Amino acid sequence: MPIRSISERALEQGQGVLRLAPNWVPRSFCRPGKRLKLHPDDYFALGLVRGGIDERWLASTTRADNGPGTPQDEGLSYVLVDQEGKEGVLLRDAVEALRSQIIGEDLWNKYHRWPMFSKFFDNLGPLPHHIHHRDQHAALVGEKGKPEMYFFPAQMNNYPGEFAYTFFGLDPEVTKKETKEALVNFVKGDNHILELSRAFKLQVDTGWDVPPGILHAPGSLCTYEPQFASDVYAMYQSVLLADHCVPPELLWKNMPVDRIGDFDYLVDVIDWDLNVDPDFHKHRFMAPKPDADLERMKDEGYLSEWICYRCKEASAKRLTVYPGKTVIIKDQAAYGMILLQGHGRFGKWDIETPAMLRFGQLTNDEFFVTETAAKGGITVTNMSSLEPIVMLKHFAENPELVL
Repeated sequence: MPIRSISERALEQGQGVLRLAPNWVPRSFCRPGKRLKLHPDDYFALGLVRGGIDERWLASTTRADNGPGTPQDEGLSYVLVDQEGKEGVLLRDAVEALRSQIIGEDLWNKYHRWPMFSKFFDNLGPLPHHIHHRDQHAALVGEKGKPEMYFFPAQMNNYPGEFAYTFFGLDPEVTKKETKEALVNFVKGDNHILELSRAFKLQVDTGWDVPPGILHAPGSLCTYEPQFASDVYAMYQSVLLADHCVPPELLWKNMPVDRIGDFDYLVDVIDWDLNVDPDFHKHRFMAPKPDADLERMKDEGYLSEWICYRCKEASAKRLTVYPGKTVIIKDQAAYGMILLQGHGRFGKWDIETPAMLRFGQLTNDEFFVTETAAKGGITVTNMSSLEPIVMLKHFAENPELVL
């Protein structure tokens, strides 16, 4: 059946809400934190060469850049048709076929695609101090810059991993000369670049804004990451906690061929003012904040909060519906949704939070809401008398967001 016909059928069946299949992504340089609800035997389901599964991508039309051997659909979300999910289509292809019917005219006319995705990133230890390129540098390799944000859901963090601290940026007194020297020393052993940076202890149910061009070494909490639809990065740290080493080629990842070996170019990729900002915490930290009157929401049986709100290209809300309540929730933009806790109804769909998944198993915890359905309002019913429903909603550009 043609992609357009399948997409229209899925849209009709869900009354504007598309059900998505779990979308697992391995990383060869990471170690799974095992908080993604996969069965313990399935974190290496793709084989040791591909690496452990430590990411679940959400509402993604972006292919994962995992080097040679990466399947063509890795990182891409699938829309499921009917409850059994026997037929499906890539969300990317559905958006290309139905355009504004799914994401709205403004986003389609500006980007001609769904321009963001989110993920759960679940690593046992810290990542290297690394960077996502700004538009001007990413454009040199045919890509876009990558702003991203972090939120650390309590439901996904039953333990903190090995190192629940994230290094951000550089100390205000650090010079470009010192930074370049650390990069030159990458292949000599530990280049000590973290000694030029600052660490912040991570708190569950809070988050951080990470614009492109900022160095960051993410800590070991399981992280929800709304981000622009790009997968560009370069690793600037050579040796990690417990002497885990970073391959030298990752220092030059997503760099133009004629700039490989140019350490001045690596320094230029850094947004210097943002990295040495003495008020980094004040400008980048995010605590949840209500998106409407608290008393009114409480009386109606729910709480809606902005959790990622310092970036116009990608943002996120957390919705809590109290036990036994039914509410109608309206938003002004299309969004992806992932359920963290509880069970009930979301529009016409049954929703439930899985306790454990086998690789390849389908779920009722992830959906995509079209702009029309979001503006019309989604009826959410909590069918538990004791447990709240908690879900995260990831947006591209949302006109409700005030920076």
